[in-house]
Amino acid sequence: MGKLANRVAVITGGGSGVGKATAALFLKEAARVVIAGRDGAKLEAVAHELKAGENLRLLPTDVGDAGQCAALIQFATKAFGHIDILVNNAGTNIKERTLRELTPEVWEMMIRANLHGAFFCTHAVLPQMLQRKDGVIINIVSVAGKRANPLGGAAYVAAKFGMGGLGLVLSNEEKDSGIRVSNIYPGEIDTPILAARPKPVSEEHRAQILKPEDVAEAILFVATLPPRVSIPELIIKPTTQLYW
Repeated sequence: MGKLANRVAVITGGGSGVGKATAALFLKEAARVVIAGRDGAKLEAVAHELKAGENLRLLPTDVGDAGQCAALIQFATKAFGHIDILVNNAGTNIKERTLRELTPEVWEMMIRANLHGAFFCTHAVLPQMLQRKDGVIINIVSVAGKRANPLGGAAYVAAKFGMGGLGLVLSNEEKDSGIRVSNIYPGEIDTPILAARPKPVSEEHRAQILKPEDVAEAILFVATLPPRVSIPELIIKPTTQLYW
């Protein structure tokens, strides 16, 4: 029997990268999984590749829209009865990252995608977790939410600092409710978001940084701890990446 037998997980940003790797690992551990993302074709491709049958469902979702996040939670609950684990993984970045380059419109898009989505999904799933006095919420933040490195860009860094704060506040608010909230702060990961870097990333650099599967293993670790154990923050980075 898998480590996540009889557990149900919702994973945003499930069409590629960390979300896809986490879905694959969770399914291997006998979870039932719902993946969400803006690109329905990518979600369909993941479902086809993983071949998990009825244990994997998908719903195209823009997490920057509160109504779509509520619909996602309703969809997953209807499909599998309840939700045990929410992985707030969806996020995005752009090439024009400096404050000089940002426009109000792009700023709002970045905050919606990288911060509001985590709140909207959490807000939608929290009532049922409180009712059962059980649930795990895992926020995939970024070391950009710990260290204000200009590489991430002003909007991305601001959103990720906010996401980290959101998770920590909720963790403390609900410490007696059976709800555990963990922020995972990955360093550089070899995912499609690297295409949005202002400067292209070399193959040599890609070979040294985290793979999505590395972060998925950290997520699984947090998700499978006993109810008495909570990890508010977990930082994972490539060995060669500075952390300062």
